[in-house]
Amino acid sequence: MVSVGRHENITMLSYSEVEHIAGYVGNFEVRIRKKARYVVEDLCTGCGTCVEKCPWKKIPSEFELGLGMRPAIYFPFAQAVPRIPVIDTENCAYFLKGKCKACEKFCPTGAIDFEQQDEILDLEVGTIILATGFKDFEPDRAPEYGYPEIDNVLTGPEFERLVNTSGPTSGEVRLVDGSKPQSVAVVHCVGSRSEEYHEYCSRVCCMYSLKIAHLIRDTIDAEVYEFYRDMRTFGKGYEAFYERIRDEGVEFIRFDNDFKVSKQNGRLLVSTTDVYTGQRREIPVDMVVLSTGLEPQEDQTEVARIFGLSLNPDGFFLEKHPKLGPVETTTDGIFLAGSCQGPRDIPDTVAHSGAAAAAALSLMDARYVTLEAFTAFIVEDKCGGCRTCEGLCPFRAIEMIDYEGHLVAHINQVICKGCGVCAAACPAGAAVQHGFRKEQIMAEIIGILAPNLKSEILDEELQEEALA
Repeated sequence: MVSVGRHENITMLSYSEVEHIAGYVGNFEVRIRKKARYVVEDLCTGCGTCVEKCPWKKIPSEFELGLGMRPAIYFPFAQAVPRIPVIDTENCAYFLKGKCKACEKFCPTGAIDFEQQDEILDLEVGTIILATGFKDFEPDRAPEYGYPEIDNVLTGPEFERLVNTSGPTSGEVRLVDGSKPQSVAVVHCVGSRSEEYHEYCSRVCCMYSLKIAHLIRDTIDAEVYEFYRDMRTFGKGYEAFYERIRDEGVEFIRFDNDFKVSKQNGRLLVSTTDVYTGQRREIPVDMVVLSTGLEPQEDQTEVARIFGLSLNPDGFFLEKHPKLGPVETTTDGIFLAGSCQGPRDIPDTVAHSGAAAAAALSLMDARYVTLEAFTAFIVEDKCGGCRTCEGLCPFRAIEMIDYEGHLVAHINQVICKGCGVCAAACPAGAAVQHGFRKEQIMAEIIGILAPNLKSEILDEELQEEALA
């Protein structure tokens, strides 16, 4: 990230969002809203003085997943690039009461600007790569796990922040009462491999759970129970890591859908049925860590609408072809990178992102695109301007233009993929698809039936000669 931020040919627009996309491959028009930080980027040095001096420090930190607190002016995440803080207007005393301004008083460069407004940027780009990532499954949707009603039931990311030396507890893992856990249960596939939530495998849960087990054994030296549906250690060196964790004394228990976390006698009770033995297991533990699955971002549908993309049944962006075009979309010039296209771990994400970057670069380097052979076009004299085709086009390739004083449809040949929807729906027959005109279709039919037609004509001529 630091190298990217310093690169002279790369412009980073953090704390921004895309509002509108128009155009087509090589000629995209992108409208971006650069949100107001209330900090002037050119003046800010990222020293953090404003963050330290802010008196309002009782706001739950998003980066610490609510386990720690942050001030009203803060860095959105650790190691942020560029390192520029943001003022939380919903909790800032100045925006709420018109008082304070401590950050402005102590800023050594005068970078604080309470009057700053959102900035709208209109850019022209040739290709687009989407890398919007994923979000963790929220286990409060699954009451059988007891989160968050039962104390000491954590998600994997929450445990990661606790065990991290730069986290809210400086690496000290403690229960709610301040004691050290003696036994921990790690639960796989929370939100994945389930008909009720998501049927797909999130691919990261098994290795992530094994990593948590290793951290527990290494830092807390507590007993660890791994509750899993299927152990899927598919990557290079992953099986060896699984064997290493098993040798560290971690007990593995396979379960299916019968699982429940409850509280009993001041401890947590994990109840399930062992798939291998068929016996009921009830194991008391001090802490439960939930390995949550991966799911699409909350705004995935809206992003798909803005960029003109499709979603697969699981809600992730749909690629052009799972094997022949894994990073491409049906919209030329827009590529997918990482887990926005489907669950994948870090090595696969890096490889997938590299492929997307290579595809985008090769397209720009070629300086031309290959059009579909069977695109559609409009016969302007027949078009009545009803806009039926415009609303039905899945690729947004149709727009209305002025033709001899009235509006008619026009199909952009670069965007059109020859699906034929407009040709089938046009009530006036003005939309025509190359290669599928009525004359061509009739010629094909006659060509197929020609041998039979010739034999019938020949039989009629012989009959006439016999009668003569």
